[in-house]
Amino acid sequence: MITILAKLTAQPGKEAEMRAALEAMVAEVDAKEPGVLAYTMHTTDDDPTAFWMYEQYADDNAFAAHNTTEHMKAFAGSMRSIAAARPEIIRLSEVVGVNR
Repeated sequence: MITILAKLTAQPGKEAEMRAALEAMVAEVDAKEPGVLAYTMHTTDDDPTAFWMYEQYADDNAFAAHNTTEHMKAFAGSMRSIAAARPEIIRLSEVVGVNR
């Protein structure tokens, strides 16, 4: 399993656009990518420009496929006018946890 934590930062004043783009992306992933086990958007109370994505993929093939989909390409294009910076991507390695 591949786990990714991604931070996307909106330009000030473009938070609603970022949220809408991410909500649309989540819907596309849900509908078209069976190898994605989790794809969840999060926000924090202290920074309205920050959006965190928690992503889990069945394997490297599912992760690679995600990055080449048409909806990912369209999303990346839309981020040019919305994002304040490039996404921060962290690949996590599970050590121990509870999964119910």
